[in-house]
Amino acid sequence: MSHLPPLRLTGATILREGEMRQRSIAIAHGKITRGPLPAVDLSGYLILPGIIDLHGAALRYDNTDRPRTPETLAPMLAGAERDAAAAGITTAWIAQGWSWADGHDAPERAECLLAAVGARHGAARIDLRVLLMVQTHLVDSGERLINAIRHWKVDQVSFANDLERAQELAAGDPVDFAAWAAQQGCLPENLRSAIARAAAGSARVPRHLCRLAEAFDQLGVSYGSHGDTGGDTRETYSMIGARIARFPASHSAAAAAKAMNDPVVVDARGLIGTPATPGKAVPMDLLRTGLCDVLASGGQYSALAAAAFALSDQGLRTLPEAWAMISARPAEIMRLPDRGALDCGKRADLVIVNEANRRIEGTISGGRLAFLRGEVAARFVIALSARPGVAPHSRSVAAE
Repeated sequence: MSHLPPLRLTGATILREGEMRQRSIAIAHGKITRGPLPAVDLSGYLILPGIIDLHGAALRYDNTDRPRTPETLAPMLAGAERDAAAAGITTAWIAQGWSWADGHDAPERAECLLAAVGARHGAARIDLRVLLMVQTHLVDSGERLINAIRHWKVDQVSFANDLERAQELAAGDPVDFAAWAAQQGCLPENLRSAIARAAAGSARVPRHLCRLAEAFDQLGVSYGSHGDTGGDTRETYSMIGARIARFPASHSAAAAAKAMNDPVVVDARGLIGTPATPGKAVPMDLLRTGLCDVLASGGQYSALAAAAFALSDQGLRTLPEAWAMISARPAEIMRLPDRGALDCGKRADLVIVNEANRRIEGTISGGRLAFLRGEVAARFVIALSARPGVAPHSRSVAAE
């Protein structure tokens, strides 16, 4: 996909420097710039920084015997990119397990996905990356994991420990366990064996995690933990450098993270009416008590913009404050200084929102049209068609 020609978006209300301002914004060669350029009139619209989703949907695999290759995954990745762009997301991490269980989260599946994402570099609509959800009890895969991270330049990892839950399911109703195994893409007997092997390595877990943490630090990986059940668990992870508290499962875990100045990532779905899981921390409670730094989609891409507008409507945050939780703050946590705000010199990542109905009608990622529809599509088509050398993709994206 080629960059848009140099142009200026005029007439819109723009989020810049923490304020909503009536001004124009210029983009050229994939970056935000200055200067008089041909204009696209976006009166009646908001222009906001591109959304950064730290934890997006895992790919939906089928359970057929079709070979899993980068080529067979390509259409699934294209669909994920399209859905994310339609939700205003310009940088997204797909969650992928690295687990002791056979099935969808096996290391070889993760390596295949990493290869598929790498193969789309330069052709993707948005900046698509992989978040590896590493099971703590896969103690024999350390070198393999580190090599995969190094080779594919993985920049985000989250530790998770599902062993206890798996043991409870294995000890319960065989029908329920078989159904769960099927969801994981495993045969029940294979999953039982995997659970036993993982449990046998429990004594080696602390040293294994410390070795991984040391390697992650050397490779510049941002890492944390997922679903911490309590303050002690969060403190343990923080001590080895796993600072990002992702979707904490209790108020005490989130409070411990804040006490240690660790960023807390909350599931945006819980702020727009999705019921909380019984016994888990309620996202709105965490936000109201100041225990939330960043929102992530958890797989429902549209939840991010919807949650930001909901927080603004309810007076819990101003719109600039709420939007920072899905743009500037994630960029800061992931050490991405080139995005997250509409400042001159940064990547041209921006979302165009109809001010009247808050419908996302345009997404520009790295200066490339990732998504257009509605009136915005018509305005871009008119402006670009009047210029020579318009990239063909501009019109095809606009037709969505």
